[in-house]
Amino acid sequence: TLTTLTTLTTLTTLTTNVGRADAVTNEQLLYLEAWRAVDRAYVDKTFNGQSWFRVREDTLKKKKLLSREDTYSEIKSMLASLGDPFTRFLEPDQYKALRGATSGGKLVGCGLEVSFRSGSGSKSLYVVSPAAKGPAERAGIRPGDEILKINGRDTGEMSLYAAGNALQGSEGSTATLTVRRGDRGTSKEFEVEVTREKIDSKSVEFSTCGDDLGYLRIGSFSRMTAEDVLDALESFKGKGVGHIVLDVRNNGGGVFNAGVQVARMLINSGDLVLIADSDGVRDVVEAEGQAIDTKTPMVVLVNKGTASASEVLAGALKDNKRATIAGENSFGKGLIQTLVELSDGSAITVTVSKYQTPNGIDINKKGIEPDVILSDDEMERIPVGSKKFCSWSAGADEADGKILGKILA
Repeated sequence: TLTTLTTLTTLTTLTTNVGRADAVTNEQLLYLEAWRAVDRAYVDKTFNGQSWFRVREDTLKKKKLLSREDTYSEIKSMLASLGDPFTRFLEPDQYKALRGATSGGKLVGCGLEVSFRSGSGSKSLYVVSPAAKGPAERAGIRPGDEILKINGRDTGEMSLYAAGNALQGSEGSTATLTVRRGDRGTSKEFEVEVTREKIDSKSVEFSTCGDDLGYLRIGSFSRMTAEDVLDALESFKGKGVGHIVLDVRNNGGGVFNAGVQVARMLINSGDLVLIADSDGVRDVVEAEGQAIDTKTPMVVLVNKGTASASEVLAGALKDNKRATIAGENSFGKGLIQTLVELSDGSAITVTVSKYQTPNGIDINKKGIEPDVILSDDEMERIPVGSKKFCSWSAGADEADGKILGKILA
């Protein structure tokens, strides 16, 4: 096709300083596809303070790409030079699994979203959020826990996807995690055995608690989320609830547009999120005047496992004064990635921009500050899930009654 011919022409043109165009191998072309995707779209045009052109030239001149394994290794090395754990390479099976998860499918694993935190000359793998009701959460894993080892292997020596692969596995198999919790000076280390199982990414549930309170839990954002949330809001509206609790604790994000769709159901006008790159704000996502509910008092429960698309939603609701945010400071993952499929069925995720709240607050590494701060003990006393939350709110003792009154005030 014309598109294919144009792509190949562009890629071979890029190799004019390397050698004759007819000498370019399929492995080099695949490497160039990945290089060019980053060149076109990456948020930091300094490319972590290096010449991106030189990275390409050095690889094509000095590295022998004799196999697909060689090519994958060089693509991973190229992306690692950016110092951005969210710009990463997906081999074909990983890409297929990711597409299944974001379309509402199931993965088999421990039920953990993890990332790397760099500092003090080393990197550590830590928990962004455990899947609601998943095996890791049931085993006691919390947001912010540092995973030192997976089945005895040091995570500091792994890539992010190697760690992700180690956490996945066959249904019923076990993973032994060595975990550190707390600040290093006062931390404790322990081992947890987690049995892998199918993780259901369809994680919207809702219920009416008594006559006046609606509880809506969004555990992650997929392409199915908006439809499920619409059902919840219409149900609440039909029953005339007086307050809504929107629970996005341990929601690590997912499909960005799903978070925007939910915000548009609750906010009728105004900005929802600002999208910025190294040159400043370049796009504004706005409400569309088609909200379902703009008036029912709402509180949004957040914690340190609330990240990415869920932070966009919380920030939009807070800055537009549509909801009160209660809990603890959210995670602070305010980066937007685009997914670029390569010609062999692999893919790369490329960080293309950053989120800012409507008031211009940079979400990345800062998070969303709550209006109502809850202590660790108060957070732990509020259950996750519609049945448990409704039971808790109906039978609240004096201490729990104070917490409920605090968040609904």
